[in-house]
Amino acid sequence: MRNPYISIIIPVYNAQETIERCVRSLLVQSVKDIEILAVDDGSEDRSAEILDQIVASDGRLRVLRLAHAGVSQARNAGIAAARGKY
Repeated sequence: MRNPYISIIIPVYNAQETIERCVRSLLVQSVKDIEILAVDDGSEDRSAEILDQIVASDGRLRVLRLAHAGVSQARNAGIAAARGKY
């Protein structure tokens, strides 16, 4: 599998109300050569469950899980895991 052209990083913390809409809006964009990294920063709601359901239907989404450490740590973990050119 070749590396994607664009990596999109989404820090996630207790976002069950909005995360599905956010991810799905990215998946329907005209640029298909993407990876979406959702970094779950220790969510205590259904965010992780919702992300797992999306992963099952679209392999462009990857989920990283962290203990709650804040948005900066989540963003940096996403950058470190990104495989895209941009």
